[in-house]
Amino acid sequence: MSAPASPTTSLDNLHAVFKAYDVRGLVPEQVDEALARAVGNAFVTVTGAAGSGVVVGHDMRPSSPGMARAFAEGAAAAGADVTLIGLASTDQLYFASGHLGLPGAMFTASHNPAQYNGIKMCRAGAVPLGTETGLLEIRDLVGSGGQVVADRAGSIGQTDVLAAYAAHLHSLVPVRGRRLKVVVDAGNGMAGHTAPAVLGALDLDVVPMYYELDGSFPNHEANPIDPANLVDLQAKVRESGADIGLAFDGDADRCFLVDERGETVNPSALTALIASRELARQPGSTVIHNLITSRAVPELVTALGGMPVRTRVGHSYIKATMAQTDAVFGGEHSGHFYFRDFWRADSGMLAALHALAALAATDEPLSGLLSTFSPYATSPEINSTVADQQQVMRTIEEKYAGRDGVSIDHLDGLTVSHPDWWFNVRPSNTEPLLRLNAEAADEQSLQELCDTVLALIRT
Repeated sequence: MSAPASPTTSLDNLHAVFKAYDVRGLVPEQVDEALARAVGNAFVTVTGAAGSGVVVGHDMRPSSPGMARAFAEGAAAAGADVTLIGLASTDQLYFASGHLGLPGAMFTASHNPAQYNGIKMCRAGAVPLGTETGLLEIRDLVGSGGQVVADRAGSIGQTDVLAAYAAHLHSLVPVRGRRLKVVVDAGNGMAGHTAPAVLGALDLDVVPMYYELDGSFPNHEANPIDPANLVDLQAKVRESGADIGLAFDGDADRCFLVDERGETVNPSALTALIASRELARQPGSTVIHNLITSRAVPELVTALGGMPVRTRVGHSYIKATMAQTDAVFGGEHSGHFYFRDFWRADSGMLAALHALAALAATDEPLSGLLSTFSPYATSPEINSTVADQQQVMRTIEEKYAGRDGVSIDHLDGLTVSHPDWWFNVRPSNTEPLLRLNAEAADEQSLQELCDTVLALIRT
């Protein structure tokens, strides 16, 4: 039987919307219910879910409920029983996948603007499903135009896992001590759904911002890695005299912090804080960090008796390395934090609970608590448009090769390291961009380093 005819299931479109870790594109030009139905059908074949089940959640974008239902119909036709959990954050879907032991699909475009949507998928136990672990097989099955029709169609039912999700997070990270005032900017995304259940049950004075679920993002984009989207939170923290501010992205799998002064917190500092807490609980454990994380993180892990392991950027690499090393925790400079006790999945809310628990247990302000975790000056990620990414990286490498104290590696793009500084330049997978991240002993040295490298990139 042929899949429903749709431009979105054409081979050209499939190659455009199937990314490294998920499916993502414009609605309805690139992503629609016909594509979701076809992907749901192929998902069952690739994950072996026929005769068992899958779990499906969705965010607050207007197109998400319909596409989640279409995916469920495609999966049921292939013989899988489908559990719809309705509105969910991505980490809530990961919880459901781990808790129920089922492969899962989450309909969201994360931090992307309103006109986008997509599908994040995982195997049972929240095991990632990316280009090297099944995503391309799904793409090719959809592109073949065929649809599996099982002898016994699966059922489609609904269940609510929000309370169980909140209880699980509370069991992992209890928050005790002084009562904190916490400003939470949900960005009109899914933290507006999960924060009341998780944070509302704690002894906190919560100041909510933009909790209304609205996929048009009327206040600001739900992308807290962009400083422009933290301005409102910073102002509210200062105005209200809060102890801490939390900002979540659209699907609430990432969390960024603002301290009591309204200053943004380097995500590497939060990585170091959580690593210190997890190592206190599990001494000698392995901690994963990606290569653009501050070198303060591996230095701290080593000092605390842990084993730091460096990986490429990207959640599939972090999760795979965590599984190989049985790491207790993994952190990325992009605001993703991964926990062994959460099926090695990333959870912005669990990272937030770690920050709250650490802060509540001390009389220090957040800026003081984190001061020891930020000894270096770090740059934001700086993007440059280039015609030939590989040639530019070769030019940079030739410039630095052979210098005293300099080492070079190619784990992910080009990393040039010196005892006093380091920088990484890596190409975008989807755009003609080079991304620069750098760190140095102080702000002046960092600026000089960035100026030098950017001159090479942009000349």
